[in-house]
Amino acid sequence: MKIHYITGIGALFVVAVHIMMRLVMPYNLSLEYENVIANYHNLPYAVLLESILVLIAIHGFNGLRIILLEMRQSKNWEGFVTILTIAGMIGIIGYGTRTIIVANGLSLG
Repeated sequence: MKIHYITGIGALFVVAVHIMMRLVMPYNLSLEYENVIANYHNLPYAVLLESILVLIAIHGFNGLRIILLEMRQSKNWEGFVTILTIAGMIGIIGYGTRTIIVANGLSLG
């Protein structure tokens, strides 16, 4: 549960910074393609987006794991749920990180 609390507090902080950054320009302009790509080229902002991705993924999948473990309790179920949620978490973080890297203009291969 400490992981859940820490990631929740961290997510609140980075999402608040993200929202404040979006308030710098009108909302409809911040969604234009050029502005979105410019965000990925801004290294501190890309790091902020990556931290949001990691914190929200860990917090969300840990919450899902807790819910599933409360539904049913056995050693096999706990192992299955833990492996499933860790795999989902890694998949989401990997795909999101790939998106940030590609949008930043870097190559993966």
